[in-house]
Amino acid sequence: MKFWKRRRSPHAPPSPKRPEEPLTRPALTWLLAALALAVASHAQELPAWLAALFAVLVGWRWLIILRDWAMPPRWLLLIVAVLAGAGVVIDYRTLFGRDAGVALLTAMTACKLLESRGLRDGIVLVFLGYLLVMSNLLFSQDIPRVAYLLAVIVVMLAAQVSIHRQHAGLAALASLRLAGRMVLLAIPVMLILFVLFPRIPGPLWGLPKDAFQGRTGLSDQMAPGTISELSRSDAVAFRVRFEGAVPPPSQLYWRGPVLWDFDGRRWTRPEETPVNTPVPFTPQGAAVDYAVVLEPSNKNWLFALDLPARLPPRAIMTPSFQLLRDQPVNEVYRYEMRSYPAYRTGELTAMERARGLQLPARGNTRARALAADWRQRDPRPEALVNAALTLFREQPFYYTLTPPLLGTETVDDFLFRTRQGFCEHYANAFVFLMRAAGVPARVVTGYQGGEMNTLGGYLIVRQSDAHAWAEVWLAGRGWVRVDPTGAVAPNRVREGLYAALPDPEALPFLVRRGGDSEWLRQLVLSWDILNNAWNEWVLAYGPDRQREFLSGLGFGPVDWGEMTVAMIVILSGLGLAYFGWRWRSRQIRDPVARAWQRFCVRLARRGLARGPAEGPLAFAERVATSRPELATPAWEIARLYAALRYGPVAPPADVRQLQRLTWRFRA
Repeated sequence: MKFWKRRRSPHAPPSPKRPEEPLTRPALTWLLAALALAVASHAQELPAWLAALFAVLVGWRWLIILRDWAMPPRWLLLIVAVLAGAGVVIDYRTLFGRDAGVALLTAMTACKLLESRGLRDGIVLVFLGYLLVMSNLLFSQDIPRVAYLLAVIVVMLAAQVSIHRQHAGLAALASLRLAGRMVLLAIPVMLILFVLFPRIPGPLWGLPKDAFQGRTGLSDQMAPGTISELSRSDAVAFRVRFEGAVPPPSQLYWRGPVLWDFDGRRWTRPEETPVNTPVPFTPQGAAVDYAVVLEPSNKNWLFALDLPARLPPRAIMTPSFQLLRDQPVNEVYRYEMRSYPAYRTGELTAMERARGLQLPARGNTRARALAADWRQRDPRPEALVNAALTLFREQPFYYTLTPPLLGTETVDDFLFRTRQGFCEHYANAFVFLMRAAGVPARVVTGYQGGEMNTLGGYLIVRQSDAHAWAEVWLAGRGWVRVDPTGAVAPNRVREGLYAALPDPEALPFLVRRGGDSEWLRQLVLSWDILNNAWNEWVLAYGPDRQREFLSGLGFGPVDWGEMTVAMIVILSGLGLAYFGWRWRSRQIRDPVARAWQRFCVRLARRGLARGPAEGPLAFAERVATSRPELATPAWEIARLYAALRYGPVAPPADVRQLQRLTWRFRA
């Protein structure tokens, strides 16, 4: 016998191409439904024309199935594909990146539908559908979207089952039931992989630059209007769970970017040389321990109460006490902190003093003259600070979310003309006055306050809690926080933004308090408890959280090797248990095996137990020898069982005959 392939003659006629198996109507129906659901979740991100194009092409393909129309010609498909690609380029100015990539994937999937004829085309479309589902997670990973995507995965699996078993005569919902069982059986494996698969710091691969755009948060710059615009958002910035009592509102200053440089209109954060250990200071009073669950911001700074005395993993601290992560926060990030609300910082360096007194060479002459007058009256820094706060407190200054526009000289315009502003206006003017009077000062941005979710026992800090305040350097005390907004609107510090504004109805719904809709706010806060648990235990389950969780289960310190071995052992045991259960349940469900087992059990009760390696005919022969009166029924049952078990087919009539014989058999 030859085991090598015979070489084909070059002069032989070409072999006929095997026709590809066409997709049946049920398989195509499931496929269209799955793809429509996958693209529906992108409706908000896709251009309106592309969503309409996809709907038209899906409807066209459905009419082809329903009315048995002819497939469109290749030249028409080429025109549609070129126009769709050109539309994506015109809309996004590129074919690369998150948004343009998802749009192009949607357009090409729609075009592929119009040329899908065979089994291979169906499989390609299924995998394109999986890509469309996964790309949703680049936009959002919240609970509603993940639950929706799980349902889409089940429908996509049903489409895949229908394609691979399209001639098996499955009922309309049989594919969906099978896909649902597959997902349920995969849940234990998913949980084991989620808990034990070694997490590494940072992503396994790079994502497009625009994958994290559109996320709100504080900037490293401040100009009039930047923070007031941010305060119109009720999006969650981070959540905090304290180990002990929650500090009073006057201590809830969440430190973010520290701004030193001023160009006459805009404050910016300079480049500072960070350190790998906390900047030393002298604590005064008890520490506050807490854990922060930070929402993605696409920025690398972290937030902590003044002043942070601990560095999270892979984080550094600037000399301005600002926490910086080694990479941008592009996922929900949980870190534990310790802070001291009462403190005294160290001496001021020459560079810090020069930077803390820096002002533009010209501009805002009236503010400079006012500061010089204060200094002439009483040059003590404490007196200068009190003079500025008294100005804000006693003169007709107003705290508002919609201040008038300022001119080129923002400080003079605010102090002597408009006198209406938000926290950035007051911090800007105060720090300018202090520097003009010879007191080193800087602007600190971050968040102030938060809303306590009493049902969940944690603090919610929203973007509307964004705030700017000042720090001045005083001899013997170091950097001291001064919040000039508190002199104008003390309710802003004590009770939050809602209590400080004359027209709180301009704020988002979740920022308001009281009223007839308070019950709805409480309902939203109840839902937020689930969101917080999802963030803490799913989205923020990184390497640090994984080690903390496994160590808490009693495993002690864990490493990659131990987690990998444990994962392989558990998955192997789970697989063996599943296949053993499947084999046993299959044996029990088999009517032929069940009938034969009934026969053997009745004989075993009379002392004629079948041996483990004893075949049916040999067993019948032994029964006939021991009990001649049972020879006829035993031989009949054994021969019928052997034919059904080892024969090519098992006719249903013979199976029913075996069941009747074993039921009637009496030993």
